[in-house]
Amino acid sequence: MKFASAVPIAERDRLVLKQAGLPETTKVYLNLPAEALVEKALLNGEGVLANTKALMCDTGVFTGRSPKDKYIVRDEMTAETVWWGSVNHPLEESHFETLHQDMLTFLDEKTVYVRYAQACALAEEQVSVCIITTQAWHNLFCHHLFIRPDQKAIAQFSPEWTILNIPEFKADPAVHGTRSSNFTIIDFSRKIVLIGGTGYAGEMKKGIFSVLNYTLPQKGILSMHCSANVGEKGDTALFFGLSGTGKTTLSADPNRQLIGDDEHGWAKEKVFNIEGGCYAKVIDLTQEKEPEIFGAIRENSILENTRFFPGTKEVNYEDNSVTDNTRTAYPLPFIDNALIPSVGNSPQHIFFLTADAFGVLPPISRLTTEQAMYYFISGFTSKLAGTEVGVKEPQPTFSACFGAAFLPLHPSRYATLLGEKLQQNQVNVWLINTGWVGGSYGVGERIKLRYTRAMITAAMQGELDQVAFQSFAPFHLSIPLECPHVPSELLNPRENWSDPIAYDHQARLLAQAFQENYQQYQSDTTPAITQAGPILD
Repeated sequence: MKFASAVPIAERDRLVLKQAGLPETTKVYLNLPAEALVEKALLNGEGVLANTKALMCDTGVFTGRSPKDKYIVRDEMTAETVWWGSVNHPLEESHFETLHQDMLTFLDEKTVYVRYAQACALAEEQVSVCIITTQAWHNLFCHHLFIRPDQKAIAQFSPEWTILNIPEFKADPAVHGTRSSNFTIIDFSRKIVLIGGTGYAGEMKKGIFSVLNYTLPQKGILSMHCSANVGEKGDTALFFGLSGTGKTTLSADPNRQLIGDDEHGWAKEKVFNIEGGCYAKVIDLTQEKEPEIFGAIRENSILENTRFFPGTKEVNYEDNSVTDNTRTAYPLPFIDNALIPSVGNSPQHIFFLTADAFGVLPPISRLTTEQAMYYFISGFTSKLAGTEVGVKEPQPTFSACFGAAFLPLHPSRYATLLGEKLQQNQVNVWLINTGWVGGSYGVGERIKLRYTRAMITAAMQGELDQVAFQSFAPFHLSIPLECPHVPSELLNPRENWSDPIAYDHQARLLAQAFQENYQQYQSDTTPAITQAGPILD
């Protein structure tokens, strides 16, 4: 096997790569530093430099994940444990073996970039990952998004999991059992993730997140699709929410340290970041709105699918000509107030974020434990008109646990763990609507960010403990009558509609959507959780 590296190759490394199955003729670049990977990417024509010296790359045909082409190998371990269905698609062992071997054969005489990385910042839960990519910028992405082991850990590195990512390799559905030529496949028995036919880098980080969503809950650790930060007094806050709800924006608080922006675990007494970096959306990014993210886009950072202003190397963040899913990737230390190592105490506050385009839900509500489990399983937000072909009116969108696409286990497993942890710890759970008031999308207006920040700050500082609350039908949510720095009339959405009868009609429709969605989980949860949802007379 041919090696090309800035550091000497130990016999242990040769053994690791041999066990990974790489052909002897493969040329290997091992653990190259970020600067060298940028240089390789430029030489390979994989990207260009922006004026900030960030590396701008295109992901090709796929500018996002492809959930329908994600598989889990069905074998003795997974047959009865995985939540099979529309989220988790089975692949037979024989198909995996053929595909894996064909991918390794494809690497004959090819060049690969190999990286030793880790997941989970909590030392006792750390998972080692060997990542093999054919593109230098994908290896740079993994340098940023995974935890970077120190030299001592590298010298003793023994990978538990392997990612093999070859965008140039296309599967043959007739031979490999896939739906199409692109794929992401997890084999829990062999501890291998195969990715091919797609250049979207996010498949790698979400592949390992899916792995940990299977393994961590079996150890009593709640794996979570959320952001997290911590205050000066060590008080941790978690922010759950689907795309467009403000998860990254609201966790980026200059007065609090960032634990992480996307993937976390909640152990007995600690919350820890699964990742070592951030993968933030940059569509319409401005320095004023997102100063932390804007400042992190510098030398060695990655930009995906963005475009320059004509005749310059300055990024036009409003340009969505390639995709609305333009992104940046950078290591956590690029954020000035990042917490390193990324481990905090158990949370004191949890915020479920939803962008309700129907103008129904209150801007802030306090949840009971049963309500928290109900809204966690529901994972509600709304899809806006124009975001997808054929969507002309806002549509309710539900994603279990605010991340159904990454859940190998049934959602009730995660909700049960959440309920147990809420009972074991004194945690306040809040439902935050970052969407519309005074009417639905197109009639009302979106809640101002400064008001949402004020409500979250008031909740975390205990200021809402001093005010009166009222029950809000038909969702039976508990809403405050006042909140510092927020107009009181904003807190009750019905009072913001010019036509209360029209509000009642819209609220009933949304409540029915919640009930219909929850029917699929009702038999796996307790009646108390079901009754914590909206109730219609």
